Amino acid sequence: MENPLPLQSPVPPGLFSLPVVVAALGFFVDVYDLLLFGIIRKDSLKDLGLSAEQLFTEGEFLISMQMTGLLIGGILWGILGDKKGRIKVLFGSILMYSLANIANGLVQTTGQYAVLRFIAGLGLAGELGAGVTLVIELLPKEKRGIAASVVAGFGITGAVFAFFTKQLFDWRTCFHIGGVMGLSLLALRVRVFESPMFDEIKSRPVERGNYLMFFNDRTRFIRFVRCIMIGIPAWFIIGVLVTFSDKFAEAFGIEGVDPARSIMFNYLAISFGDFTIGLISNKLKSRKKALFIFYGITALFLTLFFNQQGGTAEGMYMICAGLGFGAGFSVIYITMSAEQFGTNLRASAAVSIPNMVRGALPLIILLFNYLGRQSGELLTGAIITAVLLMGIAITAALFTEETFRSEEHTSELQSHWNLVCRLLL
Repeated sequence: MENPLPLQSPVPPGLFSLPVVVAALGFFVDVYDLLLFGIIRKDSLKDLGLSAEQLFTEGEFLISMQMTGLLIGGILWGILGDKKGRIKVLFGSILMYSLANIANGLVQTTGQYAVLRFIAGLGLAGELGAGVTLVIELLPKEKRGIAASVVAGFGITGAVFAFFTKQLFDWRTCFHIGGVMGLSLLALRVRVFESPMFDEIKSRPVERGNYLMFFNDRTRFIRFVRCIMIGIPAWFIIGVLVTFSDKFAEAFGIEGVDPARSIMFNYLAISFGDFTIGLISNKLKSRKKALFIFYGITALFLTLFFNQQGGTAEGMYMICAGLGFGAGFSVIYITMSAEQFGTNLRASAAVSIPNMVRGALPLIILLFNYLGRQSGELLTGAIITAVLLMGIAITAALFTEETFRSEEHTSELQSHWNLVCRLLL
């Protein structure tokens, strides 16, 4: 296991200094942009002239393009952040996704829509990780936990804002609002300076941002793959079950389900799950025990989700919230990932692993569709996919090293990576 360098900023800013405020605003904008497509999917595709059936198939394709952008961007921006600095990544990524969202509000075809969702995904992948890394490297350890609460508490409202923006404006205006918010954030970020820690590590003879290091050592590669497998069920839940909750509702005979509302409830519950699993992990002094408890919660609500025949829209929303609470295990899998790699690779791991989990969504959708065609039923395909992915995740977790450390070290890392994972989920 690599030896980490200390996390300490030589000139620590205040808790509500500009970097923290900008990080909170950045989280807000990123949550808004990341969830916006799922919220306005039906309205935008109907406006482009697609049929009811195409709302599902083209919706799958477009969200897959966004997640593919996140996958590729997570690798590229992570490498650039370690090699060139956090600020350069921030400026480039914000500019990319802001312009992409403004252009997204002008599309006339699904082809244009797909290209811009891919570009927006590329940008979103970089801004998130680089921003939180900068804040954490600037703040002293005694303030990181409070900063995490400030950033996460404000940022999660981006999901709520996206939902109500959709109620007030047409889908094109919603994209324009996201782009303008991003450009405004870029103007604030101009006043944020580079991390002193990054400037200091540049002078050390340490190889930084070499992504091949995840693959040129068998033990490190196995650790890397296990970390990805542990988180796989989270984006099946968010990207398939919740995003297309209206389609599943039809199969259950439920009317009036709004996927935008499902997403809002799901993400609000994810925030509570994030906090809860962190407390349980510290209480049990074990990452893996907390992880398996939340796997159990996830399995319970998956069972409830697939047994809603004759249910109600309100019941669907509550189950989506329960799935979100269970998906709070994302905190632990990213925490475990971060604790297994040294500082010279930790940022790359923390950015790329969750983006690889998200980037696996197109493959998950392909598997889900294949199984659905083979079984002849949408629900059967989804159930088999859920069982397979949960089985893979549980198996990977069983063979993953327990990374719980001393109370003091655990508290510092927990607040650090809780913030990272909330930004990247």
